[in-house]
Amino acid sequence: MMDLILPGLGVIRSTAGLLPLDACSDGRFRVGRDGVRHVLTPADRRVEFVVFDDRTLAFVNSSLGYPAYYPVHPVAIERPVRAVLMDLDGTTVRSEPFWVWMIEQTMGSLLGDPSFTLDASDLPYVSGFSVSEHLQYCIGKYCPGRTVEEARPFYFEHARREMAEILAGRGRADAFVPAPGVREFLLALKQDGIRVGVVTSGLYEKAWPELVAAFRTMGLGDPRAFYDAIVTAGFPMRAGEPGTLGELSPKPHPWLYAEVCRVGLGIPFEDRHHVIGLEDSGAGVCAVRLAGFAAIGMAGGNIPESGTRPLCQYYCESFEEVLGVIRGDR
Repeated sequence: MMDLILPGLGVIRSTAGLLPLDACSDGRFRVGRDGVRHVLTPADRRVEFVVFDDRTLAFVNSSLGYPAYYPVHPVAIERPVRAVLMDLDGTTVRSEPFWVWMIEQTMGSLLGDPSFTLDASDLPYVSGFSVSEHLQYCIGKYCPGRTVEEARPFYFEHARREMAEILAGRGRADAFVPAPGVREFLLALKQDGIRVGVVTSGLYEKAWPELVAAFRTMGLGDPRAFYDAIVTAGFPMRAGEPGTLGELSPKPHPWLYAEVCRVGLGIPFEDRHHVIGLEDSGAGVCAVRLAGFAAIGMAGGNIPESGTRPLCQYYCESFEEVLGVIRGDR
């Protein structure tokens, strides 16, 4: 593939890692028909970009049966930066081993095998998705005769028990560890008068203990007093667990990032170039971009492996580098 200048996506280098497709996986768009110039997808195939002469659409598939198309808006970083929107798991807090353990505990209960563990090949599919998507994958591989609806009560039973222990100052001491340098980064943003929002595809009852534990470790007090906005996937309402939006619209859908900025911070869409999203996952980078914001990728997650690095305005190894981008030093 030669270097391309694509509407909404910008310059895509031939070595960038986006893969050409003949058609979208739903069959709606095909290269060479109805004005479609290209159909491209990152290595993880979470999003498919349909490129026309004057616009690009993004197709986000769904393992739960609710796919969606979104327009891809051009992005830029205009200074002064007014707000930084930060992912929680992986970017702000290192928590992936804990949540993988929760999936293992859930599957062990569903299978009646307390010793159940996931294989290393499963890890890309039980990280960066919603709980239902994690469980759907595991059920499809390990017990295809069962359902997500059967598994979810076990998941919440284990998660609520462990979250209560952590909020009480007990539980696994290594469950939620602040990312290296995040304390200094957060304080620098506050000093510069930049508003900070945190965004997660996890439910509130998952996210809140993470924030409390991390802020307790960092000595930053109450997260509600520090952050300007916190947006999670919502609340389950117990019997049947309705009440949450994030299970069908998690990252890479744009809604959580759109909500934290427009509703949580009150920044209108036309001012979006003064807002950046900070992510360590491919799904998160796509969510930031589809919400209309420039994305800064953080090393340590799965961005290179997912093939989404071309969608990042910058890719940084540390929070110190990110701060340099925000302040215009890079």
